[in-house]
This record gives sequence, structure tokens and C-alpha cells, in this order.
Amino acid sequence: MSEFFSIPRFKLPRLVAAVGAKLPQWPHSLALATALNAAARAGLLPADSVAMLEGRTFVVDVLDAGAHASFTYRGGVFRPLWQLPQDPDLSFSARLSAFLQLLARQEDPDTLFFNRELTIVGDTELGLLIKNMLDAVELPRLPQRPTLPIFRH
Repeated sequence: MSEFFSIPRFKLPRLVAAVGAKLPQWPHSLALATALNAAARAGLLPADSVAMLEGRTFVVDVLDAGAHASFTYRGGVFRPLWQLPQDPDLSFSARLSAFLQLLARQEDPDTLFFNRELTIVGDTELGLLIKNMLDAVELPRLPQRPTLPIFRH
């Protein structure tokens, strides 16, 4: 959990989802695949686990934003899918706040899943692999704010 901020549970207004669903979805897929490739290159994702994703398709659905991203892992690279796959190997659905809490490590996938804030559909073993991979990610620590001598208590 962050020492500086906490992400509250929230739900975007229905209008956001209505408008978001009408927009092109491929930019979300491109952005997520790019971010995953950057994380893999930075060594944040365990290489042995990532290799087990070969040929698998994934969908991330942000319910209250009317947005989804779909991608696959082929040839050692995360690749965006330009169209939503008919039958993805694994699909994640949640509100934006739940995904942000996961990203910030404020909540773990199990808690969100058992509180019915995160839905996971598809290959159970693949879902467990992804969960373990997320748990193994060691995010770099940001440097502490320097304290100026005149502001010390």
C-alpha cells in the first residue's frame, strides 16, 4: 500500500461507460501491450512465467469506463489485438478503481475477486499463473522526498 495516497473505491458515472463504449478500443490494447512490454524489458515480470503465456489471448474490461483492451503474447512480445477475441483464454473485468488499486498494490487480486469487485473468466490455471506473476512483481521504490533542514521538526 502506498505511503502517500490511497485510491478510494469509486464508480465512474454511467455516461462515461456509454460514451467509452462508442469509442475505438484499439488504443487501449496498444497502450496495455506497450506497457507490458516495457515492464518485461525492465525485468519487472518474471521471464519464466511470461514465457508460459505464449499464444494465449487476454481481455481486460474496464466496466465503468466502457473500455476494453485485448492482447496476446507471441514470439516473446505482448501484441495488441485489434478486435476483441471471440473466446479469449482469460478475461478480467472490474471497475477502474479496482484496477488502479491493483496497480498501486493497495489491494491484491484475491481480495478483489472474493469481494466480487474483480471477475476472472477462462482458464483457471492461466488465471493462477497471472495472479502469481502479479504477486512476484517487485515494483521499484521511489526515492524518499528529501527533507530540507529548515522544515525539520
